[in-house]
Amino acid sequence: MKSIFEEMGGTYRQEGDYLIPNLVLPDIGDYRIGKYGRMRRNHLKEHRPAFYSTLFLNGTLFKHVAEIDQTCNERMAIITSAMAKQEGVTEALKAADQMEWVCRKNSIHYRAEEIVLAELVYD
Repeated sequence: MKSIFEEMGGTYRQEGDYLIPNLVLPDIGDYRIGKYGRMRRNHLKEHRPAFYSTLFLNGTLFKHVAEIDQTCNERMAIITSAMAKQEGVTEALKAADQMEWVCRKNSIHYRAEEIVLAELVYD
């Protein structure tokens, strides 16, 4: 009589007196997950556990958070450059008043990050 595992196409290998199932993990790729990807993963784990479990069990969690991380970084670059151009934060300002330039750049960064977090990470 075959086991359910064998009926589903599974095979075993003999190790001494034991039969060990031949299991292979799916190739999930080599994803680099940054700040926004980790934030997305934690958000899903805490606030959307069913969706997190589905992604995890399908083997697509790391791909999902890596895509979110990459999208967030690209979006941050676009938003910060557009805001800096609109508000006149240029190299001339940096040369004239470094502290004002740093203050404005930090303000732009934090505002852009709030937009990205609301649109992509915590959506």
